[in-house]
Amino acid sequence: MSLESVRAFFTANAPDLHIIELATSTATVALAAEAHGVEPGQIAKTLAFRVGEQNVLLVARGDARIDNKKIKNALGSKAKMLDAETVVALTSHPVGGVCPFGLATDLPVYCDISLQAFSEVMPAAGTTNSAVRISPTRMAQLVNAQWVDVCQELEAPCAV
Repeated sequence: MSLESVRAFFTANAPDLHIIELATSTATVALAAEAHGVEPGQIAKTLAFRVGEQNVLLVARGDARIDNKKIKNALGSKAKMLDAETVVALTSHPVGGVCPFGLATDLPVYCDISLQAFSEVMPAAGTTNSAVRISPTRMAQLVNAQWVDVCQELEAPCAV
């Protein structure tokens, strides 16, 4: 159902977007970046959390780390990552293919401002070998996401 639900979501909401399916796994940020020829930050990873009494999805740039203090301040409670079985039950997407599109359950979606560093990002598309190219702004609009600042600041590269 996973890839099909994402495909149906795009058919109904964004028919101009095309799912990219590869023969190789893109289940991790490193694998996805290499397979798609982009930097790791452009991979939009979707993480599932339990925040208080609510399950939520958070989409962040691939090379970002969640800041526990920031997520608690932004979402009002401590966040706990959901286990793989719960993630599949809530989203219909396997870990490594989780995305905010075509969800089995209506979940609040949050996009970290770290994604705004790019004009185009690549979230998964429901499987461990699929993705879509999309602007962060459009992705957030399509899934009614709220923008939040919940990731650690990235260190700037050292000048040589």
